[in-house]
Amino acid sequence: MEQQATDVIIATRTALSQASALAVQYSFSVLGAVILLFVGWIISRLLHNWAYSGLSRVRGIDETLARFFSNIVRYAVLLLVFITVLGQFGVQTASIIATLGAAGLAIGLALQGTLQNIAAGIMLLVLRPFRVGESIETPAVTGTVTEIGLFATELRTADGLYRLAPNSTLWNVPVTNYSRERLRRHDLTVIIGNHEDIDAAQAALLDLAKGNPAIEQTPAPSTFIADLSKDGTSLTLRYWVGTAKWWATTRDMLRAAKRVFYLPEQPAEDPAPS
Repeated sequence: MEQQATDVIIATRTALSQASALAVQYSFSVLGAVILLFVGWIISRLLHNWAYSGLSRVRGIDETLARFFSNIVRYAVLLLVFITVLGQFGVQTASIIATLGAAGLAIGLALQGTLQNIAAGIMLLVLRPFRVGESIETPAVTGTVTEIGLFATELRTADGLYRLAPNSTLWNVPVTNYSRERLRRHDLTVIIGNHEDIDAAQAALLDLAKGNPAIEQTPAPSTFIADLSKDGTSLTLRYWVGTAKWWATTRDMLRAAKRVFYLPEQPAEDPAPS
């Protein structure tokens, strides 16, 4: 009995000694891990702010893109710190990195379409074929851009409808931007009879252009014969107008041309007999 009690006491002392040694050892590891996490969190915030500030000053970099890349920098630092902390406790970091790589590959294959939209969104934000507020036309969608995101672009159609277009459908196709250039050309064509004076008709067209203050005089408006047929002669007035006023001006010019060329003059009324 005494021998058994002695063995129990010795075993207890050994266990307590080992426990205290482990406590001391891991207490330093835990303390170092906490300090490392705290320092890593501060560094990630500093690098995030530095990257965002630097990218925001780069011409052509959208704010959405600056936030995206700065967040990537922050989370990459945090991931590196987390792996380093695990290494403090004896975890094999090589296997963790391999597992993360395999998981990333699997997620990338599963979200292939989404990643294509992200890549297209980055290219749209960098190259800027269109901006918010501009009117565009593609084979898939037509409308005014209201927001450009990393996954999709929001548009408002001419009849006031909301439309969401994945970025991949806007990147690999031709894009017509109706708002990008300051001036836009318009060709106004009228048909006159073969017996009518061509010079007078061309002069009348030029007078219409000069009488509209919205039409640019540099480059100057010009007229030319567009077509000849047995039914009449087609004359074209070519002029340039500010993009923002293009639609209204073309309609005003059509109305003015209608009055000059296609509305017959009303005969003067005979004076009332005295």
